[in-house]
Amino acid sequence: MFMDGIVVIDKPAGYTSHDVVSEIKKILGARKAGHTGTLDPLATGVLPVCINEATKLAQFLLAEKKTYLATMLLGIRTDTQDTEGKVTEKSDRIVSEEDIREALRRMVGKIQQVPPAYSALKLKGKPLYKYARAGEFPEISARNVEIFSLNVRDISFPYVTFDISCSKGTYIRTVCSDVGNALGCGACLSGLRRLRSGFFTEDMAISLDNKVLAEKKKELLFKMLPMAKALPTFAAIEVSESLADKLRAGFQPDVEMVRQNVLPFLAAGDMLKFITPGGHLVAVAQMQMPAGEMANQDGRTPAARILRVFKSTNK
Repeated sequence: MFMDGIVVIDKPAGYTSHDVVSEIKKILGARKAGHTGTLDPLATGVLPVCINEATKLAQFLLAEKKTYLATMLLGIRTDTQDTEGKVTEKSDRIVSEEDIREALRRMVGKIQQVPPAYSALKLKGKPLYKYARAGEFPEISARNVEIFSLNVRDISFPYVTFDISCSKGTYIRTVCSDVGNALGCGACLSGLRRLRSGFFTEDMAISLDNKVLAEKKKELLFKMLPMAKALPTFAAIEVSESLADKLRAGFQPDVEMVRQNVLPFLAAGDMLKFITPGGHLVAVAQMQMPAGEMANQDGRTPAARILRVFKSTNK
């Protein structure tokens, strides 16, 4: 049986994202598997895992925005910016609820964030946490990230629970640390659950419970999302099997192929997906010109550039 798709896993606490991928790969007997965005061992929640051909989709899914439910512990600083690290400083300073809300409110928008020393971000091909474990702390430049929304759910001092929607590459640990610094009392992350990763939501997630192997495999296969459905925001063009074979062989979509199928408001740079009548993903491409200009173009003019093609393993 061919398996090419995405399973959304509810990552349990204590597992690394790599642990989850390895377990899913073993259960399914998959050739390849990979996740679409690391969750720390402390964290739980939505972890999409791409299986076989679907690993080629990861580059299009990593950029999606994420939503988390986080709990911040005030008055504690640690070397990892979460409660799993070594405590480096304690404070008994009491801060007002108004000040807490204001400090969190100021995080919303485009901000600069220095990634934590204990993170999987790579420097010269080596994860930062490996430098940190060796007692080395290279200087890391701040990166631009964006927090789209942040809503306080509960303040029960010293704990603050909030939900946060943010761009890829945002470290919630660092959000808590920066808020603690702004308040003057320090803070770290004490709990994190990812509620959403782009299109993938908590209600789609499959628990890694203790069911027997055969039952778990059956559940994963039943809930596996086909590749074509994993890119809901991409404009879809249905092609015949003969055209699908041409695309897989390297044919670049021309105006004749594209202009009768695309939406008129598509612009240069917008993304397309080519699918067969049976709903199988053939290729992902990027528009090279606005759809509105195609009417005046020669039919053989290149209209889109293929970024990825997918084998016809699901026929």
